Amino acid sequence: QVQLVESGGGLVQAGGSLRLSCAASGGTVSSYAMGWFRQAPGKEREFVAAISRRSGSTYYTDSVKGRFTISRDNAKNTVYLQMNSLQPEDTAVYYCAAGSSVWIGSSRYQYDYWGQGTQVTVSS
Repeated sequence: QVQLVESGGGLVQAGGSLRLSCAASGGTVSSYAMGWFRQAPGKEREFVAAISRRSGSTYYTDSVKGRFTISRDNAKNTVYLQMNSLQPEDTAVYYCAAGSSVWIGSSRYQYDYWGQGTQVTVSS
């Protein structure tokens, strides 16, 4: 069973940057579809970005295209989310997820394993 641990969240001013990390154990990140989701207070958990198993193709929700980059370091068995030009509307708890039965996915229901989340707060 894959275990995922996120880190790197924090408080940043609008226009700033953060890099989130998702360290995996019990499985290799290149063998899973890996995704980042976020959930703001009172809102549904929403898709942010994903990277496919093996080839590493990427996919983003429209609101983060050009600002966020998902990547994978197979040697460290870690997935990253580089977030630039952060805005207050990016404030949320960010979750890393792994999917064993899809190549790449944007639905939370396609993912089997989840981390505990890391808080990102962007001040205006």
